Parts: sequence; C-alpha cells; structure tokens
Amino acid sequence: MNRRPFTLAAVVTGTALVFSACQDDPIQPASPDGGPEVAAQQVPLVGARGQEELVDAIPGFGGLYIDEDGVANIHVTNVDDVGPADLAVMGYLARLGTEAPRGIRLRQADFTIPQLDQWFQETSPAVLGQPGAVFVDLDDRENRITIGVEDPGAAENARTIATQLGMPAEAIRVVLTEPILPMNSLQDRHRPVVGGLQINFPGFLCTLGFNAIAQVTTGKGKRRTTVEENSFITNSHCTNVQGGTEGTPYWQPLESVDPVQIGTEVDDPRYSGGKGRNNPCPRGFVCRQSDASRAAYADGITFELGKIAMPDVGPNASSVAWTTGNFFNIVAEGTAVVGNTANKVGRTTGWTQGTVTATNVDTGVSGTNIVQLGQTFVENSVRVVQGGDSGSGVFLGTGNVTLVGILWGGNGAGTLFVFSPLSNVESELGELTTF
Repeated sequence: MNRRPFTLAAVVTGTALVFSACQDDPIQPASPDGGPEVAAQQVPLVGARGQEELVDAIPGFGGLYIDEDGVANIHVTNVDDVGPADLAVMGYLARLGTEAPRGIRLRQADFTIPQLDQWFQETSPAVLGQPGAVFVDLDDRENRITIGVEDPGAAENARTIATQLGMPAEAIRVVLTEPILPMNSLQDRHRPVVGGLQINFPGFLCTLGFNAIAQVTTGKGKRRTTVEENSFITNSHCTNVQGGTEGTPYWQPLESVDPVQIGTEVDDPRYSGGKGRNNPCPRGFVCRQSDASRAAYADGITFELGKIAMPDVGPNASSVAWTTGNFFNIVAEGTAVVGNTANKVGRTTGWTQGTVTATNVDTGVSGTNIVQLGQTFVENSVRVVQGGDSGSGVFLGTGNVTLVGILWGGNGAGTLFVFSPLSNVESELGELTTF
C-alpha cells in the first residue's frame, strides 16, 4: 500500500498533510510485497443477498429501502398480491437491529430479488475485472443492478459485458463515480483504550474501530482449550501486509509518544483469487468480504468494551476534540439498510454521518487487484471521511448505538465512505463480543 509514511512533520502539521494526501496525492491501496497471498477458497456470499425470508414471505419481492421520511419502501412485481408484507418487513428489520419504520409503502418492481441476485452473481466478477470499474450493486432502491464506473468508456464496456451474460438492458443502471480509495493517516494518548482513537503501526496511522473479546481455540484432542482474548478491530490494510497474519505491532497514539506497545495483529485472513465459473471474485483479482483484522491487547493495557469516543462537536464538524468520559455506548449489533443514517468516529474527521445509499456492493479498490465483496456505501454532501479514518467503527443511532461495521475507504472528495458490514467481519474473524 502506498500509504504516506508517518514522520515528525506529519505530527506537527497532521491535518494539512492528510488533506493533501487525499486530494493531490491520494493514498492508493496496493500490496507492499506484490499482493496478498491467495488462500485455498473464498467463502461464497449468501444467496438472495441475505433477504431470503422476505423473498419467501412476499410474492414478487424486489427490494427494500427506507426513505428520507423513515418509511420502508417495498418493491414488488404485483402490488395487488403481496400478502402480509407489513408483518414480514417489520420482523425482518427488527431482527437486523434497525429502528422500526414510520410506515410501509409498496412500489412497482420490474424484477424480483432472485432474478437480480442471479444477474449480480454472474455479472459482478466479470465487470469488476475490467479497467475503470468501481463497484457492482444489487440496488434495492432502484430495483436494478447498478454498476459504478470511472469514465464513459468503462460504462459502455460494462453494459456490453452485462448484456452478453444475459442481463436485460433495462435491468442495468450505469453511473459515473469516483474510485474508492482506502483512508489512511492522529491524536492524544488515552487509557483505557476505546474505539475511535488514533493508532500507530510501523510508519503509518489509522483508527481503532472497536474493542472485542474473541474466543480462541488452541491445541488438539483432549488438549483442545478455548480462551477469551482481549482484542481490538481495525482494517486489514492497517497492517504491515494486507491479508495474512504477520504480527504487526500497534501503539496509541504514537510509538514516539508512548513506546509501550498496546497490541499485536493476530488474525488477518488472506485474500483469495477468482477461479471457477461461480466464483464471485474476478479472475486475476483477490477478494475478501471484509477489510478487517484483529489485534490482541498486550498484558497490562486497559480498555473499555462497548465504548466509542464521542467527540465534543458533531456530527460532520470535522472536530477531533474529545472530553474523556463522553462515549457512544454499543448496546446492540445489527445490519444497515438503505436509507439508514450511519455514523463513524475516526482520528482525522471525528464524528461524521451520512445516508446509507447502497448495500451488498462488490467494490474494487483503486490501484490494486483487490475486490471487497458485499460492502456498504454511506454518502453526504459534505466531507465525512479523510486519510487516517481507516478502521473507524460504523454504527446506527446516537448515545446508545447499534454497531454495524468497520470503515475502510471512500472517494477522493471525502463525501462517501465505504464500510464492511459486521456480519462480514465476523464471518472472517469469528464471533466477537463487542459490548
């Protein structure tokens, strides 16, 4: 990864340097040693994009999103024959941990979720393997497959590929968008350690997303034992080598400020390549479902489970001032839905928020051969992310909050951030106790 190295000058003028890094010299994700090693197999995503219960309960179900008024909008192919849609949707959203909608509205759909999902799985790896492709989304709001590309040439190529694979032209929506960049780049020392603080690994800065307790099994047979390991979660690209566990050391806030190491990377799955007809990863690329890694706390380092620092000003005030003792309290884990307001706390831009605009998005990472599968996009008209915010925990609500994922990237303007859903993180790092 071409991350801007940390130097003494970067501490003195940290904010200005990070701004410059994102605008004039964007931090490009790349593998320092020629690319993450390829694992034996990539775990496939769940069919129907995790909405099987709605597909079963609502005839002709074509997607769900929550609009600006808090109303749940349901796409169906036949609005006169939907069955008990309200009960199904209310139960589904409750199980996701999101707040109850203010109402339910039916919308005419052209396609069902199973149709869109089949086209998505066939098209995503083929399109994302092409130059200029940024993301492929099974778009709940538009009832289409939405493809993000960098330029008109890539748009034409994407349409051609999708139609050649059998997708109807009317099911394809192509939009011009900026490439997705990882966010890498500070602040004060704090103990106990909580989410949202700056961490330092050799030469670089990131954000500690959230604390967790992991169940770790060692030994075999009768000697097999399971112990709890005090941990924190940050990005895989906030390690010495993205993908693969090589024991990256961490300090907080900086090794030069406090040379006592707070933790060591212990779990960072390798990225896997695209092979076979039904593999969701494009040929020649490597993929994972989350840009996440787990570090084990060193003995004697105090931390607080379920706490994320709450900046004094916010949201979207670009302030990192924090009065110790003010926290967002994680009280639940859940999944973001299109239309939700999602928050994050990062060491560069502090507390920011935006609207979830897309979920289950297969996302290419600019300047690399990496694709992150099943990601979530959050957008605003103002800057909500900047270099160094990588690793920020993402949550719904304020005060008592629902943890939904970990931020890893955004566009060059900083008006969009991308996060890996918590379910994807736990599918790769194992079950985590976060509060």
